Amino acid sequence: MAQPNSSKTVIYAALAGNLLVAVTKFVAAALSGSSSMLSEGVHSLVDTFNEVLLLYGLRRAARTPDRAHPLGYGRELYFWSFIVAVLLFALGAGVSIYQGVVRVRAPAPIDNATVNYVVLALSFVFEGTSWRISQRAFRAAKGDLGYWEAVRRSKDPPSFIVLFEDSAALIGIVIAAFGTYAADTLQRPVFDGIASILIGLVLAATACLLARESEGLLIGERADPKIAASIESLAAAEPGVTGANGVLTVQLAPDQIVAALSLQFDAALRTPQIEAAVDRLEQRVRERHPQVLALFVKPQTRGGFDRNQRARYGSAAPQAESSAGEEQP
Repeated sequence: MAQPNSSKTVIYAALAGNLLVAVTKFVAAALSGSSSMLSEGVHSLVDTFNEVLLLYGLRRAARTPDRAHPLGYGRELYFWSFIVAVLLFALGAGVSIYQGVVRVRAPAPIDNATVNYVVLALSFVFEGTSWRISQRAFRAAKGDLGYWEAVRRSKDPPSFIVLFEDSAALIGIVIAAFGTYAADTLQRPVFDGIASILIGLVLAATACLLARESEGLLIGERADPKIAASIESLAAAEPGVTGANGVLTVQLAPDQIVAALSLQFDAALRTPQIEAAVDRLEQRVRERHPQVLALFVKPQTRGGFDRNQRARYGSAAPQAESSAGEEQP
């Protein structure tokens, strides 16, 4: 999936677009008194703040390991991605729905609908440009996978968070335009409030989806099974290794993986020979997969590995990660 530098480009593009759009929407809301336009302004402001948090998360995640965090700070990116989803729900959706309910209970006419139309048209252009940039980056990163499958497998939340935010923004602009048209043309100001509520519901659904995808990465997901299969294949081809029992991987960041191998060595090998074999294997794995931050090898018989698996998982012990090229349930 997308690499950090690619994600930064997408985030900067979204940041510039959202900041410009937020200012114009708030000006339009002040001039027209439109509830849906105010909701759209809050939406764009929240999106702008979210891009700042994602950039902050990328910077924090890039710090080098230290004694307190020997495996680095990669998961900071997943933490801040989850915070973005929470803010989108609490601020974006919450304020929009609240503002809509207030306007539905006390409808007020839109003073200057023309201003809304002009701003919404400009906003659609700005947001559409940002969406196109994020969509191209995500399409290039996903390869042959479908969009939904790519989101589910992605280990780089910013790559799809920006795409989802921009998609929600475009939907919100369309809703605001219809709400403004109905409130102005039909002289039914209540439609302006209804549009605001609908915008809030779109944001809430988007936030829940982002939170769900970020949560799995935050608590710890395994890496791509293809990488696990490759590591086990390299281990099985190492001289002196008589059996590769299984490999356990954990994704720490989009470009950081920790792997643990259970290997059975030739009984005739002595400790220095086993150590040399492990060193060679680590070098080969890092050459093939630079994202493997740490590789731990446990000399173990197949019987010992199976007993540990049963002790950890019970009767539902999964197969080794590399034995199937698809996710386990």
